[in-house]
Amino acid sequence: LTGHPGIAIIFLSLCMNVLVLPLYRRADAMQEAARDTEARLHDGVAHIKKTFSGNERLMMLQTYYRQNNYSPVHALRGSVSLLLEIPFFMAAYQFLSGVTLLRGVSFGPISDLSKPDGMLVLFGLTVNVLPVLMTLINFISSAIYLKGFPLKTKIQLYGMALFFLAFLYSSPSGLVFYWTLNNIFSLGKNVFCKLKHPGRVISVLLSACGAACVAGYFITSGGDSEDIRRLVLLVIGIILILQLFAFLLISKMPKKKSEPQNASPANRSLFVLCAVFLSVFAGLFIPATFLAASPQEYVDVSYYFNPLWYALSATLLSTGTFLIWGGVIYWLAGKEGKILTERVYLALCGVFAVDYLFFGTKLGILSSSLQYENGMSFGALEIILNILAATGAAVVLVLVAKRWPKVARGTVFSALAAVLVMSSIHIVDTKRSVDEIRLDELGSSPGFTLSKEGKNVIVIFLDRGLGENLPYYIQEKPELKEMYDGFTYYSNCISYGGHTNFGASALMGGYEYTPVEMNRRDTELLVDKHNEALRVMPYTFLDAGYRVTVCDAPYANYKWIPDLSIYDERPEIRKFITKGYFNSPEEKQRGVESNLRNFFCFGLMKSLPLPVQFFLYDSGNYHMTDNPEASTKQERDGTSKATGINQAFMEGYNVLCNLRNMTRIEDTDDNTFLFFYDDAPHEPMLTLEPDYVPAEKIDNTVYDEEHPDRFRLPDGSEIRVGSDRTVIHYHANMASLLRIGEWLDYLKQEGVYDNTRIIIVSDHGYYLYQSRGLLFPEHKLDNGQYVDLGNFFPLMMVKDFGAHGFRTDDAFMTNADTPSIAFEGLIENPVNPFTGKPITTDEKYAHDQFIISEHKYWSTSTNNGKCFIATTWAVVSDNLWDRGNWKFIDDRVVLKEHRMPE
Repeated sequence: LTGHPGIAIIFLSLCMNVLVLPLYRRADAMQEAARDTEARLHDGVAHIKKTFSGNERLMMLQTYYRQNNYSPVHALRGSVSLLLEIPFFMAAYQFLSGVTLLRGVSFGPISDLSKPDGMLVLFGLTVNVLPVLMTLINFISSAIYLKGFPLKTKIQLYGMALFFLAFLYSSPSGLVFYWTLNNIFSLGKNVFCKLKHPGRVISVLLSACGAACVAGYFITSGGDSEDIRRLVLLVIGIILILQLFAFLLISKMPKKKSEPQNASPANRSLFVLCAVFLSVFAGLFIPATFLAASPQEYVDVSYYFNPLWYALSATLLSTGTFLIWGGVIYWLAGKEGKILTERVYLALCGVFAVDYLFFGTKLGILSSSLQYENGMSFGALEIILNILAATGAAVVLVLVAKRWPKVARGTVFSALAAVLVMSSIHIVDTKRSVDEIRLDELGSSPGFTLSKEGKNVIVIFLDRGLGENLPYYIQEKPELKEMYDGFTYYSNCISYGGHTNFGASALMGGYEYTPVEMNRRDTELLVDKHNEALRVMPYTFLDAGYRVTVCDAPYANYKWIPDLSIYDERPEIRKFITKGYFNSPEEKQRGVESNLRNFFCFGLMKSLPLPVQFFLYDSGNYHMTDNPEASTKQERDGTSKATGINQAFMEGYNVLCNLRNMTRIEDTDDNTFLFFYDDAPHEPMLTLEPDYVPAEKIDNTVYDEEHPDRFRLPDGSEIRVGSDRTVIHYHANMASLLRIGEWLDYLKQEGVYDNTRIIIVSDHGYYLYQSRGLLFPEHKLDNGQYVDLGNFFPLMMVKDFGAHGFRTDDAFMTNADTPSIAFEGLIENPVNPFTGKPITTDEKYAHDQFIISEHKYWSTSTNNGKCFIATTWAVVSDNLWDRGNWKFIDDRVVLKEHRMPE
């Protein structure tokens, strides 16, 4: 918001000091009370010490203290302010000493905020001025504050000031500048506390600051980002001005009579129960729930880190926030403060439960980096209902606690017990899933062999490869035709659903594994039928004498990390997990560190009202430091600019960049089969044009302005690229095709291109609503959106042996044609090794093709019974571009006569 790290440090210091001011004021009051008590007891203690000795003195002192409701432990209250400073100093030191945002940044006379200031040179000796200034201000502040204090307290504070001078002298100037500002604030606080009406003076000063902010809004101007800063400045200014009127109004109101001693006593047990519930709910229950939904998704196979540590980290951070710091606030508070803290915590319990359980539940797929695939947005009605429901829950709980405190305690205790039980179940499920990962396979260096004299068959499975976009890629980059020399692009191809769970089995096994046919075998588990499909091509080629390699078989054994043990019965098959293998250890570690922090941020975000969720989500960055070099995800500013790199994209993209390194060429006549899966298109991000390569900072503004017609074909067809979601998918697919194309050029150089058949195919497209000819607005899906047929339009390109040129074919195809194309001319009358049925494409024309059109049951963690759960089927028989060929029918209408005969 501030636009400069130096100004940001000023605001950081101001915000932190304002937030903790009530704590310090309460600590000062406790110190003053402790000093008054010690002064009152001083003469009596001196008399006892003078008169008695030994055990008798000890017993007399204990009796005297007890009679005066005093304990020697109360002397520690004199150090509360000092103890409070320690955690804030540690946090500031850790953060500002290492944040790369300050590197090379100057601010006023400070040349580099990441280094000691070195502003003064005396006799050839460089002197850091800021630490000296900080200490001087500290001395002045202490002198004002310590007037009338005992000598030991003065020695304590002056000694601490000298300690900070020595400790921070060689520290980065950004850190010292921050701590100097803190000391200035402390000085101002001590001065104001000596005034007769400090609150009135502070209120007037704040209103003056507000007026300056409002004036700044009207006298400045700028672009979109500056407009946001100006708007924030205006809002802050108005709030600061209004607080003066509020202060004056409150000061004129009659003073409330103090409550009798027996009114509304503090309820410590209720506070502790609420604090524990909030800690568990936001820090354990929500993270554990999302981990358990797909545990292996959070495991990098080549950099193993148990995701249960994410839940533990979130739990510790949440406990520190709500129980530890909340406990500090509760301990420091007076009676009214304790009651207020209890009620705030109880209200939060209701707000957390309502927000998480009933609102923001349909945001779509969450990635392993805790980013929602389609972003975060809420309707006005949903926001209003959420605020009303959360407010209602908070008010009801507070009223119940005032009237029936035992009922309130029982309610919170029951809720705590429930979330603890559910969290335990999720943790056990996550552990069981993670333990199933075969670590012995994770370290294998992936590689495969191609033959110069034999026949090579390669199937490249590009998850979410967009079939509708290929003509636009070729229009923008005509060199793709040369890269993909010999390929045929099938412009009229369908898949059997909009998710891998629905489309992969048919792609791998053929027409016996379409959703309808798998449902027909209703006595077998879906996972067993899917595993069967994954083995059809490898086993058939292996039986024909081919050397077989399989990389990243999708959803093998319905595991996010493919369980390659499904091939163990045929040890001749070489199998590898490549995803993430080529990412650097630094990238992997950044991902781990990001999740260790962000799982708590995610749990907290999901517990709060929807407008706050949107703010805290921060486009999936959760307000991480704006440092592209340390980013594990990308933050986009429109369709042309971005910072950071999406690590999930890099896990697949780096594999495509290393295809050449994985390839071994042999001058033999062996026949080979390679199946290769990659999901770079599925984890899209903005890349640097025109080469479509990842970069930490992206600015494609000039290129986009110079090439506005690349999204419009000569025949008038066009894709709408108004949203960044559409653009990042365009980029991810283009980048993937370019990297594969570079590998194809390598195969040509090595002389293994002409004797190789290559099939590039995807399991589905995606609903981007970018091609008008594929939109079906008259039919609504389960998520409220209408049908985009692009979701069922996979990429399919085939290069046969010795083929040259590039052509487009509009023949009706499905991705279930893949096995037949792979076997054609190589294996005579291929037969499914598991069912004994011929592998053909006859079913494509025998009846309508049935596609699962809904999104609700895309996950194998929920759709894993014996039949696919589908509420609506899309039906097509021929040309997908002809809207008259499509209809949508209820699941009950998909009858046996439409299915493959025995």
